[in-house]
Amino acid sequence: MALLLFFITLLQFSSISNQQQLPLLSSLERETVFSVLAAVNSVIPWRTLFPDDDLCSAPPHGVVCDYFYESLNSTEPDSVHITEMSFGFISDYSANPPCSLNSTIDPVLFSAFRYLRKLFFYKCFTGDVAVSFSGGVLPASLEELVLVDNTALVVSLESLFGNFTNIRRAIVTGNGVYGQIPEWISDSGELEEITFSRNRLNGQIPASLSKLKKLKILDLSGNFLDGFAPESLGNLTELLKLDLSFNKISGRIPESYRNLQTLEFLDLSFNRFGNFGIPKFVTEIPRLKEVYLSGNLLGGEIPERWEKVEGLSAIGFSDMGLTGKIPPSMAVLLRNLSYLRLDGNNLEGTLPPEFGFLKKLNEINLENNNLSGRVPFSSNFSAKIGKKLRLRGNSDLCVDEELKNVKNGSILGKMKLCYQSNITDDQIFLSGFSSSSSSSSSLMFDFQNLLLIGVLWIFLVKF
Repeated sequence: MALLLFFITLLQFSSISNQQQLPLLSSLERETVFSVLAAVNSVIPWRTLFPDDDLCSAPPHGVVCDYFYESLNSTEPDSVHITEMSFGFISDYSANPPCSLNSTIDPVLFSAFRYLRKLFFYKCFTGDVAVSFSGGVLPASLEELVLVDNTALVVSLESLFGNFTNIRRAIVTGNGVYGQIPEWISDSGELEEITFSRNRLNGQIPASLSKLKKLKILDLSGNFLDGFAPESLGNLTELLKLDLSFNKISGRIPESYRNLQTLEFLDLSFNRFGNFGIPKFVTEIPRLKEVYLSGNLLGGEIPERWEKVEGLSAIGFSDMGLTGKIPPSMAVLLRNLSYLRLDGNNLEGTLPPEFGFLKKLNEINLENNNLSGRVPFSSNFSAKIGKKLRLRGNSDLCVDEELKNVKNGSILGKMKLCYQSNITDDQIFLSGFSSSSSSSSSLMFDFQNLLLIGVLWIFLVKF
């Protein structure tokens, strides 16, 4: 027993000895971490909860330390540094330190973290005091910068991206970031994601973004960008997502985007693209799953050929000035379609019944067109979609009694019944008989007249 206790004690001592051999965080980084924590949330007693001398042994959630080795042959780490800092409550499953309502920060503090790879702030700066980050003080070592819904963060994009050379993910969305997208941002050749949505950016999209050959996500939605969409973006052959929606971009949608053969998500909706029709490439990108062009008066008709985009699950073609009929080929070929919006156009003709056989379809909006005829969907299909079957504004559409009685809160119960004839089969038979008799009498009368004329002619010839 005594021997067992000895070994336990020896192991504990060895563990403590090994922990003591690990390098400690420098006093500059340690003090700066506590300053950042206090600025983000001054209510929490950070120094009481976490060890002051050896912060990296048990750091706060959201603060990550990494140990560094001077050479590949080193068996013991030579230094330790802060490499990640994440703040802001996201959900119960996220343990990031929460930010207080009066959070503010001096960005100069971050200059102490020369090894910082990730900086994340979610809804931290939302008060009346403006916070301005500058690329001159944020460390050049950053690989991920994530700033989401910090409405008091007011800084030009050019200042924010001052000296990043290793940046891979730049997610700056829902902030007060303003100004133009600088041309030299394309010098960050490691960039894989640019998300600058819901800010106050203006000017044109730089054509130089095409240099970012590793780029997989480009999201510039919800800004004030204008000019033409660059043709050169078609060279981003690794792109998975392209979102330029809710801007002021005009001209023609470049056909060069057909080269984006890995694209899965395309949203160009609510811009000012001109009346050049739906670009053909949207039916030729094989991996495309979602396409949204709504709010651009492109005009023209819906394409007939969809066989190359069988994986398409969502189409948004609202308010585009489309004419012609809805092609049944959409329903025949797009078996994965779950979302379809064609409302606010000038479409005519009948509804293709093929849509009623799409098992994954759960929303279809055809409101405010010129569609006519009978709604061809089954009661089971209509009950499944419910209120998401939207047909208002098509005065010539009608439903059968079966659909009118579907109890799912949809528009079907308020639509007019299709006209049904009350003429019986007996009436049809009698009408046909009467018509036949009348026709026979007429023929008999004509024959008698011809016979009389013939007799008169013979009489005149002889006499």
